[in-house]
Amino acid sequence: MRLHWLLGLSLCVGGCASLTKDLHDTTPEDEEVPTEETVYLVPLDEALFTMRRVFEEQRYDVFERADHHELYTSAHEPGMNLPGNRTYERYFVKGASLGPRQSVIRVFRLSYREQDTNIEVKPKWLNERIQDEEKYLSRKTFERFTFDGVPDMEGFKMVRGTRDLPLERKLLARLEMVPSLELVGGRTNAPVRAVQVEGWDDDTAQPPPVKCGEPLQGVEPLLTAGHTVLVGDPLGTRELPEIATRMLCDAVEKKLSVALALSMPSEDQGALDEYLASAGHGPDLERLLVVSSFWRRVYQDGRSSGALLRLIEQARRLRAQGNAVTVLAFDSNSASGNAREAEMAKNLIAYRQANPDTWLLALAGDVHVRTKPVSWNKDFEPLGWRLTKALPASPVKALEVGFTRGSQFSCRFNVWEQVDCNVFALSPTAELRQEPGTPRKVALFDRPSDTGFHGRLWVGALNASPPVIQRTPPPVAQQQQDGGTKPAEAEH
Repeated sequence: MRLHWLLGLSLCVGGCASLTKDLHDTTPEDEEVPTEETVYLVPLDEALFTMRRVFEEQRYDVFERADHHELYTSAHEPGMNLPGNRTYERYFVKGASLGPRQSVIRVFRLSYREQDTNIEVKPKWLNERIQDEEKYLSRKTFERFTFDGVPDMEGFKMVRGTRDLPLERKLLARLEMVPSLELVGGRTNAPVRAVQVEGWDDDTAQPPPVKCGEPLQGVEPLLTAGHTVLVGDPLGTRELPEIATRMLCDAVEKKLSVALALSMPSEDQGALDEYLASAGHGPDLERLLVVSSFWRRVYQDGRSSGALLRLIEQARRLRAQGNAVTVLAFDSNSASGNAREAEMAKNLIAYRQANPDTWLLALAGDVHVRTKPVSWNKDFEPLGWRLTKALPASPVKALEVGFTRGSQFSCRFNVWEQVDCNVFALSPTAELRQEPGTPRKVALFDRPSDTGFHGRLWVGALNASPPVIQRTPPPVAQQQQDGGTKPAEAEH
């Protein structure tokens, strides 16, 4: 009986899964191994289809195991091996559905060796070495997994399945690090009937109090008369409007005149002014939603969330207490690209020139608020860059948002290239990742970044805030049959 003495062999009997570092992994050494599975807020078939695309872009053939929510790829030979001692690898994907829009995707790299390289009799010292390694791997494994039913390769035996975290990070980026769509224009047919907004106070006995929220560290240097503060994504969450409310409270406490600029069509300014002057009761709210078609669009993005409406209400309450507070609608209702940036800038510049001492807080998308040109389009001039050039005597500061993974209501293109407006998970890039449990705060930079930001606003874990008025969309299959209904303009 032959013995094959293989020094440093790492053998996993029975096909169990472990976590090891891929030779091609570019992940920083200090990045922690996950301790729990990532649950994607998309249907399982969409998550699997996205994973298939990742493989196909790397020129793998992808096969599906019917009725098992499993994918496996064609095999490849890493490096060059001598005949009789060859190793092949392929990828295996196991999907699991936890709900209609909740899915888990596990990606494994399977290693196969030629049959005659298997150890038939292992010496005692090698047995001990394998046992020690298995104990080590068990400490790093957050999901033990057996590969029953995985297709074999003729003449080869599978010796290990390695959880491939780099590929799972690519999937995470495809599903959760994508820009939101801002849907400009489009039809409005959602009816308004007896609107009820979560957390809304309709007490006619006495004026309701302002809910300023928890303190925001580091905001003091930004609270100066005549300054403009631009805050980028993510809209469609509770956290950004809550922090904006806190900033408004801090500003009026310093006796500043305050303007809150929102990415709403400028033609809705009259409806906003009417609501700000009202008592904020149910009929006042209903009239705002009826007069302004912005809240009743067929496709609604994060700009018309319930949290944004509550922010407007908090501004109304501050104003009702005698503070100099106004809300400004500065967006376009139909323009796109540079024309939209120009129209937004025109509206804010006109307001600033008429109110040079007002402290102005504007909420808009990440790309809009940048105070430098973007690198990917030399002709595109963001709103923030236009303001900086047009208002040299009025300081303009832009903040990018750092956060902990959470959820957001937004509109995106799904894998079938249809607009899908729903609650999605949102993950930050490594640079914008906030440690769980750390406080909300503003951290200013020593100098503006290359992308035109002057600091970072840390907001914590995100929670989605859906639109005030929602319609039930048709199933995706029906959208495909109908060819899909697209909004007038979709911008990132």
